[in-house]
Amino acid sequence: MKYKLFAFDMDGTVLNSRKKISPRTIEALNALAARGVFVAVSSGRNLAELADYREELKAAMRYGILISGGMIYDFFSDAPIKVHAVDEPTIFKLIDFGLETRAMIHLHTIRRSVAREEDIQNMAAFDMAIYQDMFNRLCERCDDCREYVRAHPGEVIKVNLYHRDKISRDKNFARISKLNLSISFAEAFNLEMSPANITKGSGLAELCEFLNLDLSEAVAIGDADNDKEILQTAGLGVAMGNASDEIKKIADFVTDDNDHDGVASAIEKFFR
Repeated sequence: MKYKLFAFDMDGTVLNSRKKISPRTIEALNALAARGVFVAVSSGRNLAELADYREELKAAMRYGILISGGMIYDFFSDAPIKVHAVDEPTIFKLIDFGLETRAMIHLHTIRRSVAREEDIQNMAAFDMAIYQDMFNRLCERCDDCREYVRAHPGEVIKVNLYHRDKISRDKNFARISKLNLSISFAEAFNLEMSPANITKGSGLAELCEFLNLDLSEAVAIGDADNDKEILQTAGLGVAMGNASDEIKKIADFVTDDNDHDGVASAIEKFFR
């Protein structure tokens, strides 16, 4: 078999529009792992945000390229393999930009998802209402984001700013672009900031090195802007049918959409 690793995105890819994983997709992932293929989740999510899916994915999901490449994780040993944190002065600048534009500030740490209560209870204002329940249940609250960062040195791996509109997002993008960071667009008006040169693509390279695999032996599948680098890095990059036009253009293959088992279709095609 040519390919030995399969890296899948979560939102818009394995998860359908109702944030569920279909039985066909679960079966395809489990069968892949049973054949000895390394199966890895490649997501902007952190460990806390994966909690709802770890049980149904436990038979298949061995590794994680999490927090947009900021952490490589071994689910079987329940421990990080590699962690890349954002430096404290840069985090404080991002927090200032978020507060000034009335954005929701979301901190991703090694094991936690952190935000302010007032923002969590108002996620519709940031066009993030579909995540309201998840944040209510899984997110740790902080009153002062700066104080949280000071109390947890070296733990913040990614900062998300969820904006209320395109104008405020674009204003912050112009300012953040001058910092030494990797920036991705996600959801409607979200900016995701990771350390410089840290992406899902760099995470795939680190995981393949750890597993002693060549990148040509990896397949990656995704749908959004933060999947661009991993699709370009993998030996085979697959775009979902619901992916943006930009992602489809750079992919080697376009599969079905996330409401029609696009992940299962890709597995059935390329892992025969």
